[in-house]
Amino acid sequence: MELKGQIALVTGASRGIGAATVAALAAAGADVAINYQSSREAAQALAASLSGSGVRLLPVQADVADAGQVSAMVEAVEAELGKTTILVNNAGITRDTLLARMSPEDFDAVIATSLRGAFLLSRAVARGMMKARGGAIINVSSVIGRRGNAGQANYAAAKAGLIGLTKSLARELGPRGVRVNAVAPGYVETDMTAALPEAMKEQIVGRTPLARLAAPEEIASVIAFLASPAAGYITGAVIPVDGGLGI
Repeated sequence: MELKGQIALVTGASRGIGAATVAALAAAGADVAINYQSSREAAQALAASLSGSGVRLLPVQADVADAGQVSAMVEAVEAELGKTTILVNNAGITRDTLLARMSPEDFDAVIATSLRGAFLLSRAVARGMMKARGGAIINVSSVIGRRGNAGQANYAAAKAGLIGLTKSLARELGPRGVRVNAVAPGYVETDMTAALPEAMKEQIVGRTPLARLAAPEEIASVIAFLASPAAGYITGAVIPVDGGLGI
């Protein structure tokens, strides 16, 4: 999974799956832009922690739902590191509540970050990838996007939308050598799941054949594989990394 000479941009990269993905790509030799929206200190700390890896690391701020900020970020990455050859659309938020209580604003916010953000970033880097006749886009979906979940209509819609986006872009960009895939994690040990009540965690683990939550690194390793030449004939795939929860 050698990625030396590759330029990766990871969104929502200051913690959790994003941070683990930055580490995995850097370990494989890629230079990595670490996108964050508000967690500047965490992004800088992540870059500092990987400074001995022999690759370039660039914390870069942008709200991925804002087209202007996305364009400015991609230009900044290009000026500092070079053309993006690997894009990981990981940024996402939750605004969980039952449908009857869900505001249009909460629905729109989740769609904007997870789905609109992936569209904007993919559009911003696709031209360069097509011109180079190569590149990899990996979208971080979810088991919830495949199965749905009560109280998460907005999140499920966004993550299901990412699957449709993945398959459509794989068909559109494939003839130019650009691969587009998705991972669909189950429940992962992150700040999001840390906020869940213990009883709910136990219930989730009880429904998961592997009987535990995932570590962020287990998701990141699959993303790094999909970004690498080892996955050179894989496109349009949605890889479940959910411990069997989606069976």
